[in-house]
Amino acid sequence: MASLSSSPPLHPLSLLAQISSRQVTGCLKVTTATNTWLLCLENGQLNYVSTADRAFDRLDHHLRRMSLQVPNLVSAVRVQVRLLFEQRATHAEAMADYQAICWLVDQQHLPPNQAATLVENLSKEVLEAFLEVRQGNYELLDGTTLGNTPRYCRLNLRATVEECYTRLKQRNGSGSQARNGWLQRPPVPRVEAPVATPVQPSPPPAAPVKPSTKTSYTIACIDDSPTVLRAIEGFLDDKMFSVIMIDDPVKALMQVIRNRPDLILLDVTMPNLDGYELCSLLRRHPDFKNTPIIMVTGNTGFIDRAKAKLVRASGYLTKPFGQSDLLKIIFKHLN
Repeated sequence: MASLSSSPPLHPLSLLAQISSRQVTGCLKVTTATNTWLLCLENGQLNYVSTADRAFDRLDHHLRRMSLQVPNLVSAVRVQVRLLFEQRATHAEAMADYQAICWLVDQQHLPPNQAATLVENLSKEVLEAFLEVRQGNYELLDGTTLGNTPRYCRLNLRATVEECYTRLKQRNGSGSQARNGWLQRPPVPRVEAPVATPVQPSPPPAAPVKPSTKTSYTIACIDDSPTVLRAIEGFLDDKMFSVIMIDDPVKALMQVIRNRPDLILLDVTMPNLDGYELCSLLRRHPDFKNTPIIMVTGNTGFIDRAKAKLVRASGYLTKPFGQSDLLKIIFKHLN
C-alpha cells in the first residue's frame, strides 16, 4: 500500500491537486479529531466521497427530498435502509451508505439515473465540507473501498473541486471566485515512496445484507381505541403493508389465527382481556411461537417491561409514538 505521511496542518486543495495530477486510483483516507473522510478515486476521478460521522443522516435527508420525484422512496423503505446498513458505518472503510444506495437500486426502489444524481450530490456536499478541514492525517489506501459495487458516478476531480471551492467561498461571503484557486494554496510535501512501515490494509467491506424477498407484510393491530387504530393505519399507509384492525380483544385470537399476520401490534390495556394475557395465549398456539408481537402501551415502568418479557413479547412500543418510531420497530423485527 502506498502511504501519504502527513502531520498537521492539512491543506486539502494542495493535496487534491497532487491526487489529480497523478491520476490516482485508490481511497484517500483523512482522519481528523472529529471525523474520518473517504474519497474513492479511479484514475484521478471521483467515484464517491463520504464520512464516518452522520453518513446516514445525510443520506436520509437526500432521500427525503428525492421521494418527491421517486414515489418508491417511501418512509418505510428509508427506515429499512438504516436498519440494514447503518450499523456498518461504525467501520469507516465499509462505505455503508454507498452499499445502501446500491441496495436501493438492486431492490428497484431507486432508478440508476437517480442513483447517479444522488451519489453526485452527496459527494459534492461532503467534498465542500472537506475543503474546510485544516488539521488531520491522511493516507492513500490501495484499491477502492467500493469493491465490486456499480459505479454510478465518475466526477472530474479538478472541475468538481473548483465548483465546490467556489460555492464554499460564496457561502462564506468571499468575493473571490478562486478560478484555479485550489492550485494556489500553500503546497504540501511532495508524495514520495511508501514509508518503511506500511499501514496495514483495511478489511474488505462486509458482504451485503440479504433482505427478505417479501414485498408486502400483513400487520395485525389489536387495540380497543379506534383513534389509535386509525393512527397506526395512517402510519402504515403504504403498498408494503396490509393492515388488519381489531378492536375487540376477545375476538382477536380467532381473527389473528385466520389471517396469520407477519407481525402483531398489541395494546396492553384493554377490557375483558389485557394485552399480556392475549400475548400469552398467542404464544401457546404453534403458528405464533415466533411471530413478532410488539406490546403498545403508555406504561414505561420496570414491572410492565418485566411482564412483557414473561409472556415472551418481542418488543415494547411506548405511547405516544410517531411514524418513524413505529416503522423502526416493525422493520427491526421483520428483518
